[in-house]
Amino acid sequence: MQTMSTLDSLFLHVENDVSHMHLGAVALFEGAPPAAGELAAVLAGKLELLSRYRQRVRLVPWGLGRPVWVEDPHFELAYHLRHVALPRPGGAEELRRLVGRIMAQPLDRGRSLWEMWVIEGVSEDRWGVICKLHHCMVDGISAGDLLLGVLLDPQAGAPASVPDRWQPQPEPSNASVLAHALSELASGPGRHLREARALLGAPRHTARQAITIAAGVSSLRGLVGASTARSLNGPLSAERQWVQARARLADVKTIRHRLGGTVNDVLLAAVSGGFRALLLHRGEPVPAELIVRTLVPLSLRTEDARGIPDNRVTALFAELPVGVEDPVERLHAITIELDALKRSGQAGGGTLTQLSGLAPAPLFALGAAGLARLPQRRVQTVTTNVPGPQHPLYLCGRRMLELFPYVPLALEVRIGVAICSYDGTLGFGITGDGKHATDIPTLADGIQHELARLLQRATTTRLTPRGRPSRRLTLVAAVSE
Repeated sequence: MQTMSTLDSLFLHVENDVSHMHLGAVALFEGAPPAAGELAAVLAGKLELLSRYRQRVRLVPWGLGRPVWVEDPHFELAYHLRHVALPRPGGAEELRRLVGRIMAQPLDRGRSLWEMWVIEGVSEDRWGVICKLHHCMVDGISAGDLLLGVLLDPQAGAPASVPDRWQPQPEPSNASVLAHALSELASGPGRHLREARALLGAPRHTARQAITIAAGVSSLRGLVGASTARSLNGPLSAERQWVQARARLADVKTIRHRLGGTVNDVLLAAVSGGFRALLLHRGEPVPAELIVRTLVPLSLRTEDARGIPDNRVTALFAELPVGVEDPVERLHAITIELDALKRSGQAGGGTLTQLSGLAPAPLFALGAAGLARLPQRRVQTVTTNVPGPQHPLYLCGRRMLELFPYVPLALEVRIGVAICSYDGTLGFGITGDGKHATDIPTLADGIQHELARLLQRATTTRLTPRGRPSRRLTLVAAVSE
């Protein structure tokens, strides 16, 4: 029995009937799909390294503690591994619709919180896999580690089938779960005292975090009147739409080298151009001062924590300068803002989540559930970038050709953008509300067009990186534990 971290439980509690908090990925492979039992045998042999995949969530009676992970004695691989075929002759649009339908369905909380769908008939020589993982299990980095580092193989030869000798522990009774929670409550004062001492033992760090948090809160107050794109926020439906965009990592590096900035700066500039195209397509006015504010998760995962199934992230707000007409100027503006944030030392720390762990579990759960239903207009989107391996990977001896991520929607944010690099490619996965953001193909096309414009400018003009610091960047309180 293992108690969830504060952040993991937050992703569980904010889930509701219109915000299903699962991450995901869509992987496309070459050749013919594996036979029904072939993938099941390979996956069964991997589960020894994926213990969380055979656990399920148990809530503590009366909410007296954070939820716990327990082994699921009724675990059946066949329930989680599913097969579906696209109608002939397949195609990108049919795949997008299927992903939207599958991702719109919540995961069954009575079982392990993941699914894997094998998709036949993506095209004549391609098949795919859709993965769903609840956010309370993993963040983007650990999900990538599990998918790319455990499930897939670095060589084409399929590994030999490994017998599954797993024997689940007896499922704990409600009394046992409650006793476990009460035991943690009893040790809470000592644990909280140690955490307080740890914070006080690093006064400079704590003071810096307090200043950062205060500055962030103060800046958020100042952002209320900022000119933002209003149509990107609003009540969510339970429906989802998903589209993908593509790019070459080499092209992004060429842009970075010739025009300045980092790879992340270039990607945010591309997303900025995509949102500008979307807003213009909607007929919205796009004045020069207009911004789209995005939450950008940042990983706090150290190398020794790679592959551990949990959440270890902080986040910041970046203001995408969609009102700037010139794509190179947009890139320079983003570079200046992000560089200023790095120099300020504001991107880091976990003080707020440490303090949130001091709140009684029932109050924390109620607060998280209430937060999910509050209207908010200060954040218009989320943009997350997960780096992947730059070499081929294989499943059942078939090479993975492309990888596209999926990001969930919540807090009245109707569009989210996730990016993953793999083997020289960049896959953009764009999630949209199925009723209020049906035009996200325009965003996907805009991202690709923006990268093409930046590449054209980078390869035909010598430019000295410059820009004007006219946009602000505000740190979001850290959410790590």
